[in-house]
Amino acid sequence: MWPYLLVFLAALAVDTIPVFAPPAWILLVVLLVKFDLNPWLTVVIGVTGSTIGRYILTRYIPKVSSSIVNRREDANLRYIGSKLGRAKWSSALFVFFYTLTPLSTTALFTAAAIARIRPWHILLPFFLGRLINDGLLVFSGKYASANLSELVHGEANWKTLLTLLAGLIVICGLVFVDWRRLLEHKQLRFRFRILKVQK
Repeated sequence: MWPYLLVFLAALAVDTIPVFAPPAWILLVVLLVKFDLNPWLTVVIGVTGSTIGRYILTRYIPKVSSSIVNRREDANLRYIGSKLGRAKWSSALFVFFYTLTPLSTTALFTAAAIARIRPWHILLPFFLGRLINDGLLVFSGKYASANLSELVHGEANWKTLLTLLAGLIVICGLVFVDWRRLLEHKQLRFRFRILKVQK
């Protein structure tokens, strides 16, 4: 039972901090494979931890935002804040669909906290969106890792290769598509430099 506690704490930790951290779904896949956990339970517990983590973030971020937000991120926060400032239903729909993309929800919750929007209006759509998004990514990651293991051990067949390819396409599509450009400008672009490299 303790690996599920680890799933909860890992998701809680990465979604509580406002700086670069690995997405929670990557940690969920690693823990799922390492401890051979139930994928459905892993996703539900992980998303619950993420949701509580984002709530904690909204409580303290207004006090520290000026020291961590740069100009580029400030423009991003203003854009998201304007979307969240609408009526409750349109806000909830925006949060839900935003959460379905692989865009960082740190900006979403930072904007909500700075704009003093009650987090209760956005936590449920966030939770539902993350269930779908993380569920898709965790199951894709699980099947990709299982099929990769079969491939390494010479047990692969055409179904294994097809499943591995499908899983990798889903993950790469979600990670490398420039979702902000797609949502704002309706232009499909790919971004292969996803990690921030310090010079």
